[in-house]
Amino acid sequence: MNFKLVYRGLVATGLALLLSAPLAALADETEPRATTHEDIWLVKRISAPVISPDGHHAVVSVTEPAYDKDDQTSDLWLIALDGSQSPRQLTSTPGGESGVDWSPDGSKIAFSAKRSASGDEAAQIYVLDMAGPGEAVRITDFPTGASRPKWSPDGDKIAFQSSVWADTEGAEAIAERKKEEKDSDINVSSYEMFPIRNWDHWRDEKQTRLFVQVAKSGAEPADLMFGSELVGKSGYDGGLQAEWTPDGKGLVVTATENLDQAVRAPVNRHLYLVPAEGGEARALTEGNFSCSGARFSPDGDFVYCSYTPVNEWVYNHTEIARAPWQGSAMGDLEILTADFDRSVNNYDFSGDGKTIYITALEHGRARLFSLPAEGGQVSAINSESSGVYSGVAGTGQYPVALWESATRPVEVVEVNPDSGRHEALTDFNDGAFEGVDRPEFREFWFTSGKGREIHNWIILPPNFDESKKYPLVLNIHGGPFSSSLDADHVRWSPHLLAAPGYVVLQTDYTGSVGYGAQFSRNIEGDPLATPGEELIEAMDEAIERFDFIDADRLAATGASYGGHLVNWLLATSDRFDALIGHAGLISLEGQWSTSDSIYHRERINGGPPWGDSKIWAEQSPATYADNFSTPTMLTIGELDYRVPINETIAAWSYLQRKQVPSRLLVFHDANHWIMKGPEARHFWEETHDWLDKYLGDSEED
Repeated sequence: MNFKLVYRGLVATGLALLLSAPLAALADETEPRATTHEDIWLVKRISAPVISPDGHHAVVSVTEPAYDKDDQTSDLWLIALDGSQSPRQLTSTPGGESGVDWSPDGSKIAFSAKRSASGDEAAQIYVLDMAGPGEAVRITDFPTGASRPKWSPDGDKIAFQSSVWADTEGAEAIAERKKEEKDSDINVSSYEMFPIRNWDHWRDEKQTRLFVQVAKSGAEPADLMFGSELVGKSGYDGGLQAEWTPDGKGLVVTATENLDQAVRAPVNRHLYLVPAEGGEARALTEGNFSCSGARFSPDGDFVYCSYTPVNEWVYNHTEIARAPWQGSAMGDLEILTADFDRSVNNYDFSGDGKTIYITALEHGRARLFSLPAEGGQVSAINSESSGVYSGVAGTGQYPVALWESATRPVEVVEVNPDSGRHEALTDFNDGAFEGVDRPEFREFWFTSGKGREIHNWIILPPNFDESKKYPLVLNIHGGPFSSSLDADHVRWSPHLLAAPGYVVLQTDYTGSVGYGAQFSRNIEGDPLATPGEELIEAMDEAIERFDFIDADRLAATGASYGGHLVNWLLATSDRFDALIGHAGLISLEGQWSTSDSIYHRERINGGPPWGDSKIWAEQSPATYADNFSTPTMLTIGELDYRVPINETIAAWSYLQRKQVPSRLLVFHDANHWIMKGPEARHFWEETHDWLDKYLGDSEED
């Protein structure tokens, strides 16, 4: 069997079906078919639910992807949490909406959107009357845009944030400054501090500030932070995440004062109180930790935050902390999840405020947990749950969340805390994978050479036959503080990787999350060697356990930190027939010196490159370039400033100099991820072609 021809035939069949029928009608009545890129890419994407004040409804954003960006839609939908009504579409515009916030009385929602019909050059705040019918009304017209709206407790005002010039105040002056910059013939940036880039863009002179205006069109927004001591500091940076105080006299925001130390120290984010009438922001938390994303308890007596300590470890769990709220100040912080050896992804309060619902990674899943709001033991709502919960919202009768698994696409579900079972509230993706062979993942653990328990998933190919032999492809997750989950993935789909007839192995190597803090911390001082050893051990364990794996045909793929490990396998192993790495470093020092985020790498590697740490050379793939021999395909986004393109170019140069069969794909418009539909599909076509070239045909029947 020729995998390449079979796979291309499946893709062609899938395309023909897509042109003539909806996804729900794709099923082949005779035999399940393999996953195609269209199956993965066209799944509707759903945002975390935002619950109404009375707990009866939720609003979500539903995006319907398309390969032509002009055909993609993204709109808001209203969900009745008691299941009495089908989801109702609230908006129908070409652009999407974000940052939904309900007014305190539940009569309106505010959101941020960029609407061409309204002449928006940047996203603005819109308000939609939920009593309807009617169109959303734009209430801001701010030159640099407006995002993250937050209603005041009395429902009269809305706070929002915008990125503006540090020395410019007022909409008219900001608009003039924007025009001057646009019309300038000089295209240059100047810097006197690190970092100079972030993710996929060069940093500019703007800063994020907080604005408040009456919730009506034409109202003049007040700039609450201009000229304040906080925003005047060289190390100021604000994500803000503004939250009104219960009395409406101020807003609590998240910001840092030490971004200018990022090159040599951890950046701590803290809570600040900004008076609603303007004036100096006052620090509410201080110290060698981060406390971000203020949340007030329903009764207003406590303020909660996501808490991360700064200590001798690079990796620390995200905790939940709280402190008494004293009207305009916080009491002492109390860490509520100190005994919970998992990192909190997100959390929300129950309707009565007595319970906190939490999502956290655990053993290759993302599970739901509960915690008494005043502190106590964290308990799993269902310790045997499968799949991935995210975006939990708890202010209804029962917690509501998103849920997906390896076999089921994402939907909104309501979870019964007593039984641990969930019930779907939506069917946006109903029938999306009908007729597609997407078996559940198989699971196994083994004890590594260092005595660590290592978790693994096995993903089987379509139309799997236990009596046949299949090539094995190791699919390495990034991070490293991440995990291979019981779910599919729009970028790195294990089902799509397996589609041509491969068994896929996903291993949570040392450094992965969901196995306790120490397991994650064990990567510090050992960034590549032990994870690389464990990947080889996992492969050998899988070959030993499963007779259907062909030990003579092996490949590995990975992206980001997974790409680092692909290059490490290139440097240290000759076991593989082919490798594919996306956005992987080739030199520890090269990555450190050019990335937009570097200090944590310095700490993981035992000090700066000019110090006495041997890790910089001993665990750098480039050190062993003379060993490179495995055919390797490298891919990179040119706008990637997290793992800059020079790392991939250097790896390419080594491969070419060593005359190793190799291929390089540079996606000029992509950042760290390839997120344009046609380019993502092309990436997968190239991936399957490369694997087919070196893994060859499967065993005949």
